[in-house]
Amino acid sequence: MEEKKQTQKKEICQYSKRCGGCAFQGMSYEEQLEQKQKTVKKYLKKYVKPDTIVGMYYPYHYRNKVAAAFGRLRNGTFISGTYEEGTHRIVPIESCMIEDKNADRIIGTIRGLLKSFKIKTYDEDSGYGLLRHVLVRVGKKSKEVLVVLVLGSPVLPSKKNFVKALCEKHSEITSIVINVNDRQTSMVLGEKEQVIYGKGFIIDTLCGLTFKISPKSFYQVNPVQTETLYKKAIEYAGLTGKERVIDAYSGIGTIGMIAAKDAKEVISVESNTDAVADAHWNARHNNIKNVQFYEADAGHFLTQMAKDGEKADVIFMDPPRSGSDKAFLSAVVNVSPKRIVYISCNIETLARDLEYLTKKGYCVKKACPVDMFPWTAHVETVILLSRKAPDAEIKVRLDMSELDITSAESKATYKEIQEYVKNKYDLHVTNLYIAQVKREFGIIERENYNTGEGKAKVLQVTPEKRKAIIDALKYFQMIE
Repeated sequence: MEEKKQTQKKEICQYSKRCGGCAFQGMSYEEQLEQKQKTVKKYLKKYVKPDTIVGMYYPYHYRNKVAAAFGRLRNGTFISGTYEEGTHRIVPIESCMIEDKNADRIIGTIRGLLKSFKIKTYDEDSGYGLLRHVLVRVGKKSKEVLVVLVLGSPVLPSKKNFVKALCEKHSEITSIVINVNDRQTSMVLGEKEQVIYGKGFIIDTLCGLTFKISPKSFYQVNPVQTETLYKKAIEYAGLTGKERVIDAYSGIGTIGMIAAKDAKEVISVESNTDAVADAHWNARHNNIKNVQFYEADAGHFLTQMAKDGEKADVIFMDPPRSGSDKAFLSAVVNVSPKRIVYISCNIETLARDLEYLTKKGYCVKKACPVDMFPWTAHVETVILLSRKAPDAEIKVRLDMSELDITSAESKATYKEIQEYVKNKYDLHVTNLYIAQVKREFGIIERENYNTGEGKAKVLQVTPEKRKAIIDALKYFQMIE
């Protein structure tokens, strides 16, 4: 063990003092895991005792997504690398101990081609120059490689010859895309894209499913640990095949589609247009038919669901580092899931969100940290929350004669329609779906169930369920 620790201490990155990306340089991997375990325990101790952190067998070169900024020294030498911590000064990097080796080699080759193709690097101060960044994405299992050239303008000189020269040196490259970022911004990618070689994306396999990964797609950077993380999340969800599941912040649909085989219905919500398009592609190519995708703000969407009386059994939430805001968390509570599986990449915002949820009727049952980012201070944690049993139940008897309803409405209650559809078709239909079909046949509701507020998109009844509801309405003589 001592020999192993000494070996690891010798492998301190030569760029660590300037880069700042790997805060745990100089520590053995065992020490890193111990430190992360202590951090998770510190923030979660008032809620639950976390399981032992799951580390990596080989914690090197795990990043399948590598981005490099490009620049030029005063002597004319082209450089590429990452920004020095807290600045926009480029730290020249040849090879990084946590980045995919092949991605680093491809970036080095591009740097070497710039002079012969007379391509100037972008200067942030003057706004002149062409090449700003290079992004490389690698399929861990497929071995496919996507190269994204981020340019200040859409014209790449000698484009065909440049592609030919790059692919001759790296035959593993399957696609090259030009991304145009002509704004004064710290964001790497711009809005416009042009495919100049291949199909414009790569595919890779995760937990037995195939996923399309585009330049802007969110996809976990450590595929080995992602499988561990997602399998733990599915385990926590406790799916039996009967659940209605919501996948919030769904990205390209990874968690929702992995869960779909064990759930009755999955609703995936994501605000990024490109990610939703990839999610539809992923579902088709994996022949998954029980997942619905919605392009919407997750908070707005869940708020509208709650207003429409919609419920869910399980909610997966995988928010950004900033965590979730109170509006979203309030919407989650109002949808009233039996279980919440919270995947967090920031232990501080996780603790903050748990403070809210535990005051709103939920308790933390389990927690498992997973080391997704060796050599950095970051740690991913998956949490299981369960809804507490109510202290008391109040039964209300409703006299239908006191309600202002039409003669058609009075012939059958929503519950009776739901029971008819369940018994005959083994389908669960919500009040919202019944209301939509009733309105279609002129049975006027007192509320408009078909419109949402803001950017929220209201769930629409599926053809199968619509047909079953129509049959029920005919059975109860509400329509002919």
